Amino acid sequence: MSGIPEASEEITVEVQPDPPPRLDRALARDVPEGLGLSRSRLVKLIEAGDVRRGAEVLASPKARVAAGDVLTLRLGAPAEVPLVAEAIPLDVIFEDADLIVVNKPAGMVVHPAPGSPAGTLVNALMHHCGDSLSGIGGEKRPGIVHRIDKDTSGLLVVAKSDHAHQGLAAQFAAHSVERIYDALVHGVPEASDPRLRGLPMVRFEPGGVLCLRASLARHRTDRQRQAVVAEGQGRHAVTRARVEARFGDPAGVAHLACWLETGRTHQIRVHLAHIGHGLLGDPVYGGRKRLSAKAFSPQALAAAEAFPRQALHARTLGFVHPVTGAALSFAAPMPADMAALWAALGG
Repeated sequence: MSGIPEASEEITVEVQPDPPPRLDRALARDVPEGLGLSRSRLVKLIEAGDVRRGAEVLASPKARVAAGDVLTLRLGAPAEVPLVAEAIPLDVIFEDADLIVVNKPAGMVVHPAPGSPAGTLVNALMHHCGDSLSGIGGEKRPGIVHRIDKDTSGLLVVAKSDHAHQGLAAQFAAHSVERIYDALVHGVPEASDPRLRGLPMVRFEPGGVLCLRASLARHRTDRQRQAVVAEGQGRHAVTRARVEARFGDPAGVAHLACWLETGRTHQIRVHLAHIGHGLLGDPVYGGRKRLSAKAFSPQALAAAEAFPRQALHARTLGFVHPVTGAALSFAAPMPADMAALWAALGG
């Protein structure tokens, strides 16, 4: 697969304040998510002697690190990707020699995983891009810098060169990428709501912007879910949201614009559900809430009941081109299913 470097690839990671007591956990927290390095892969790198602090090789996952330590990871040449390119149509918003921006449909998995070995965005990209995807993501994740959930629609940027991959991953790590989502949620998170103001994770910023700060980690009993945990026990996560419209009387549904400071797994879904404003249609975090028959028409109730996925769409993506330095911003309107639900509610 051309585009993959022959020599080993090295990256540096600075340990952030209050690191976990073990090297593997500190790296899992602080390595940019866009590099696609799972904790199990990080442990293998450590045990292979591929993690250094200056000239010191840190060969134990239990090694201790301190805030400010600069660690060097030697990733090695990525494995050849044993995947089949599939001629799956892609909605390409932008493409050049270094990156491609696509509008992912709901229902498409980003990269292969157990239970989803084919039909993924990666399979489609391999057909579309040939051998020009970045290899840094490793086997099964070529070019993938970030991801959105299977049943969330919207914009993704994928790296076609290793230079672009590193540059984009650095921007995601620095929280400088603009990501705005459309969300339809139960209830309206009002600044005047004393319940919300009493929650420690919630504050309201100028302009009625809701700011949610709560660490996330895997759920204790359901490993497929994420959960809010005490600060320092998971990964720092910040979501902001603003009410764009409200529907129902009293307002039983809000259309929110949500933007991410961090980009954790299921972040928007978990944060909003935790404060009692879960997404319509969310089978994992939305609970069993129903819309009020007094507030909505039978058509609106039927549309909400039949909506098959979380009502979440990544509508805006902005970043600096990692090679040219140009400021880029892209937008994708709500897909047909979510637009129809929005209209049925009264939008």
